[in-house]
Amino acid sequence: MIGRVLDHLEEWLIAFLMGAATFVIFLAVMHRFLAGVPVLQDWLLRLDLSWAQELCIYMFVWMAKFGAAYGVRRGTHVGVDVVVRKLPPVAAKWTTLFGLAGGALFTGVVGTLGARFVWENGMHYAVLHLLGMDTGDIPEGPTSPDLELPTWIAYACVPAGSWLMCLRFLQVAWHFLRTGEVPHHDAAHVEGADDLDDIAGEARG
Repeated sequence: MIGRVLDHLEEWLIAFLMGAATFVIFLAVMHRFLAGVPVLQDWLLRLDLSWAQELCIYMFVWMAKFGAAYGVRRGTHVGVDVVVRKLPPVAAKWTTLFGLAGGALFTGVVGTLGARFVWENGMHYAVLHLLGMDTGDIPEGPTSPDLELPTWIAYACVPAGSWLMCLRFLQVAWHFLRTGEVPHHDAAHVEGADDLDDIAGEARG
């Protein structure tokens, strides 16, 4: 079950964030449009949706971080492999592994530094406060201007997305060690189209 969740984690997160952002933007646009209608104007102007734009920005940033991890897993990131293709097979193998290890190291370091920043930016205070412990001189941390959301929550996308990218780099490296293949994106492939062809073939038969 856990493996199945991890296999499609990015798609589910991106789909949820994209759907939520679309819904929030729709509400904000309709609110702005309908606020000009005399009958609804007084009631709608009491509703404050000034936070909608800020929330959508945060959701799109989180989408970008999870999208990067998805790109590693599916091989959709832009890569220059002209030199690697010219190398002998053994050298190409170790060069590819070196590149994947470098990606894992980089994203792991970024995730760790990002986690440290998030912790010191207010998460430390939030955790201690949640547990009912003395916060001492630990600062509460800044909040966003519109949502008044603790900024560490928005910044948490850096460690979360970077560590997920690190995991995907390690998974791709392990798969490459076992099979000698790395994921490649096929622009002509449509997810689920093969299943539809099988169903259509069974229906005809």
